[in-house]
This record gives sequence, structure tokens and C-alpha cells, in this order.
Amino acid sequence: MSTTMPSPAKRTIFEPEHDDLRESYATFLQKEVVPKYDEWHKAQLVGRELFTKSAEHGFLAMEVPDEYGGPGVEDWRFNVVLAEEAVKAGVGDAMAGPLLHSDVVLPYIMASADDEQKQRWLPGIASGEQVLAIAMTEPGTGSDLAGIKSTAKRDGDSYILNGAKTFITNGINADLVVVAARTSEDPHRGLSMFVVERGMDGFERGKQIEKLGQHASDTAELFFTDVRLPAENLLGEEGTGFFQLVGRLVPERLILAVSSTAGCESAFAMTMDYIKERKAFGKPIGSFQNSRFAMAELATKIELTRCFVDRCIDRYVAGTCTVQEAAMAKYWATDLLCEVTDVGVQLHGGYGYTMEYPIGKAWVDARIGKIYAGTNEIMKELIGKTMGL
Repeated sequence: MSTTMPSPAKRTIFEPEHDDLRESYATFLQKEVVPKYDEWHKAQLVGRELFTKSAEHGFLAMEVPDEYGGPGVEDWRFNVVLAEEAVKAGVGDAMAGPLLHSDVVLPYIMASADDEQKQRWLPGIASGEQVLAIAMTEPGTGSDLAGIKSTAKRDGDSYILNGAKTFITNGINADLVVVAARTSEDPHRGLSMFVVERGMDGFERGKQIEKLGQHASDTAELFFTDVRLPAENLLGEEGTGFFQLVGRLVPERLILAVSSTAGCESAFAMTMDYIKERKAFGKPIGSFQNSRFAMAELATKIELTRCFVDRCIDRYVAGTCTVQEAAMAKYWATDLLCEVTDVGVQLHGGYGYTMEYPIGKAWVDARIGKIYAGTNEIMKELIGKTMGL
């Protein structure tokens, strides 16, 4: 009997070039990331060379056109491949920084930067020498974007930025931070986006936040005290920040559903391997009815989730994936990952609560998925509203 999830012979959403990338990226992870993973995990910070080496191999900022030094690949399915393989290699938290750089933050630059800004920023972004972060969340504001309090007041040919942001992925490594700040009191049309650069006076990084899991992904507080931003660092038109943010939430939530589904498959395989070998009362614990029923339920849910998430990927590439579908995928896949890892820990017994087996780490790392990119409660609100409720 196979120790992995049953799956179709070939996922129809991919072409041969995606399979080629999958193979080369898996090799890259084993050579460049896995050997350094324990060191980065303990430091709770990846080395900056991870970004430059990813770029050297063509795995970073693939959307950047070749005129700016990037691969010029616009097919979002390549990002899907990277997210899935990072999880399968057990280094998803280490690769969270490069993936956020490429898949979450870069699209803001690509969509809203003018020609001068692209000339200024994209070459460094493409090479990995300029690490990206995005700063939305504030100490008192999470999913409610209209509640952002940071301000950017016009002062001649500059803006004066004041405020604080928290839970910022890449916060320590970042050289360019896309910051949402209020330029007027209008809840929605009063938000604007700015690019804050490393070394600007008044821009300070707070302590590195110690998280329960995802230890190889650096997370920090950022503080802005009278930071003078040239008007040339306004990203897009003033007052369009809210709409820029909302416009990027669908792919951000989908990529989380992608990685969570891959995480479900990985955790399921770990547990299958264990319960076939571990014996109690003279028999493998997988032979007990409780184990069989638990794994049968998970196998069914994972298979259904894989089908739905792949459909969402296909629809997003075609330009037809809706806000509702992305919210469904995000909330369901992250909830399921928590369920799969929790059952895995239970079936591992005491060993599941140790660092000896990877299921324990998977369990801890999974929990944040239900919170970031909009809590799952917010996802249900969005789904309900799109139903006219």
C-alpha cells in the first residue's frame, strides 16, 4: 500500500515547463536551503544570500521583465510550483520571505510603479539585492484596512510619514517596504501606498517578534517617525491605496491555500508512514479502526480540497477567480491543515509532541494560516456578503 495520498496521474493545470521548474527547484532547495535550514531556524532569520541565490537560479521575482534583469515570466502557475515544493521540502517557513517578495509585494510595484520607479527599484528586486516587505498591519489594526492609523502628510515635494506596523514578514531583511498610510480622513479613498527605503531617517526596526512557529521566517515591528519621503516614492496615485490592497488579496489568499494544501498532503504522508511502522498491542497502530477511520476522513477531505484549489488556480490564471472563491479556498485549506496536523500529532502519540518527528513542527507552523491574509472569520464574512447575506 502506498504511503502517500492517492492522486491523479497528472494534474491538468500544469504544462511540461512547470514540471521542469518543479524538478529544478526541488534540486535547488536540497542543495542551497536544506543544509542551512537548521541554522536559519535557530536564528529565526534566513541569510540574505537566500534571495540572491534564488535570483541567480531564476526562482525570484520571475514577473520582472528581462529589461530590468528579471526572467519576465508572468504565468502565476510557476509561483504555485515554488510554494508547493518549498512545503514538500520541509522548508516552507524559510522560503516564506522569497515567496512574499515575489508573489505578494512585487505585484504592487509592477502594477502601480511609474517608469522612473521601475528603473530605480526593479533591477535590485530582480537580483535579490533589494528585499521587499509590505506593511499593512498595525498594533491596533489587522484585517480592517480602513482602520489604518499611520499618516503621510504632504509637505512641499515630500510626505512626512508617522506610524507603526507589526507582524511584518521580511521586516528585518527588507530594503524596500511598501507601506500603507493615511493621506486623508476618508476611510477608503484616504489610503495611499509608499515605498520606504532602508536607511531613511526616522525608519527603525523594532525587535524581532518571537513566534510560536514559522521560526525561519523573520517577523518584526517597524516604526516610522517623521520619515521624509520624496513624492517620487508614492506608489500609484494618492488615495488609491485601499483599492491596491484589496486588488491583491485574491492571489495572496490563493497562494496560502496552495501551500496549505501541499502541507496537508505532506503531513498526511508523515502520519501514514508512522502508523504503519509503530506498533501497539502487537499490531501496527494503523490497523486499528480508529486510525483507519481518521485517515480515511482526512484522505477524502484532502482529495476534495486539492480538486477545488486546483480549480481556483486554473480560474485565477484565466482571470475568472472571484473574491468569494479565494476566501473559500483560504479558509478551508488552512482549517484543514490544522486538522490534518492535529490528527497526525495524536496518532504519533507522545512522539508527536517532540521535535524528533516533523509532524510536531508542522502542527505548530500550521496554526498561523487561520490568522494571516485575513482571519478565517473574515473569510466567512466575505463569503456571506457575496451571497447577499
